[in-house]
Amino acid sequence: MPEIKPIKITVFASGRGSNFKAILDNIKNKILAGQIVCVISNRQSSGTLETAREEKIPAFHITDRQFATAEEYEDSLLKILKDHKTELVVLAGYMKLVPACIIRAFKNRILNIHPALLPSFGGQGMYGHHVHEAVLKYGCKISGATVHLIDEEYDTGPPVIQVCVPVLEDDTPDSLAERVLKIEHKIYSQAIQLFAENRVVIEGRQVKIQKKK
Repeated sequence: MPEIKPIKITVFASGRGSNFKAILDNIKNKILAGQIVCVISNRQSSGTLETAREEKIPAFHITDRQFATAEEYEDSLLKILKDHKTELVVLAGYMKLVPACIIRAFKNRILNIHPALLPSFGGQGMYGHHVHEAVLKYGCKISGATVHLIDEEYDTGPPVIQVCVPVLEDDTPDSLAERVLKIEHKIYSQAIQLFAENRVVIEGRQVKIQKKK
């Protein structure tokens, strides 16, 4: 089987970056054919930026507040993505909507991961523990994680991979979050690998995975 060329990834993140670290580990362990070419965060104190700098990965703190206009902000993001020859954008706990111009420039090449089975428990404000609290309050018997393409709304892009996890009767938001996060760390790299292998075909909202050649 021919060697797969590593796909060039830019990571957008806001928080501590556990999914970013999992992706990075999978690249180091040759589980994932990828190269993280830069990291962008809207929070200066983001753990993701700290990890990226430790790993000698170009890291940028960028927020719209740094610019006089939305156009300048968007142009700055686009320039970084293009300067680093980005092929795939990966959101890892990024707490802002990605500008529409970025979504257009990287159409069907931007991934996000959500700690529930979309379209359930998605949308603005549904992130982190808010999701797990809502799942438990509703009385769900299963939850899970969804890797999906992004569009111009929160959590409405078509799913690429979804995996279920059981909700136990004695679960707390913390215990459920821990179980879901383990799945997230696995399937995010799996989804990225599918793009690296050029096995993803998108037809409307249908994301079809071709067999390995």
